[in-house]
Amino acid sequence: MGRGKTTLVRCNACGRSVSRGKAVVDLRSVVYSTDLRTADDLRYMEKRKVYYCVSCGKSLGVYERKKKQNEIYRERKNNMQTGAGGTGGFGGAGGSFGGTGGNSGGSEKF
Repeated sequence: MGRGKTTLVRCNACGRSVSRGKAVVDLRSVVYSTDLRTADDLRYMEKRKVYYCVSCGKSLGVYERKKKQNEIYRERKNNMQTGAGGTGGFGGAGGSFGGTGGNSGGSEKF
């Protein structure tokens, strides 16, 4: 079974028309901010979908970035499922911020 009629998108790098199913999708973070470096500095961050054709995706290294992101995602998912990596840090053993448990002697220095 075919997909039917797919919409065309434009490659962000070269402008080629590519079907949406064949295009490489990348999420880009765009930050809008006032250029004031004060306490009332306003910042807005959004993620945009950017489409690339296959040749531009390969030459710009989008495939490599997506591969790294997927590996990191898989590692985090596996760590959360097995319960590993959750003992240290904030809210760890005994509620201490260092993850050391009960610091009874006070001999450790920061």
